Amino acid sequence: MRAFLDVLLIVLNIYTYIIIIVAILSWLIAFHVINIYNDLVRSIWNALNAITEPFLRPIRQVLPNLGGIDISPVILLLLIFLVEDIIQRYIYPYVF
Repeated sequence: MRAFLDVLLIVLNIYTYIIIIVAILSWLIAFHVINIYNDLVRSIWNALNAITEPFLRPIRQVLPNLGGIDISPVILLLLIFLVEDIIQRYIYPYVF
């Protein structure tokens, strides 16, 4: 069971980095630093969006419209940190 929790914590950690990369990439695209018409950039952008959108979309539906500001990645990161903390503090020590 601890092996499963270790794998889950690693996956959550990797997903945290993916969310940060998507946020930075969206800023670079919005400020025209990176061109979305490049095939490599577009394929990376589409792959990362396919990974993150299933979790960000429900958060965006609940949040009010804040104009051009999207805080759904921040809320998702906070939820991931909460889950990681619950696993490490309350579940992991009591599993053999």
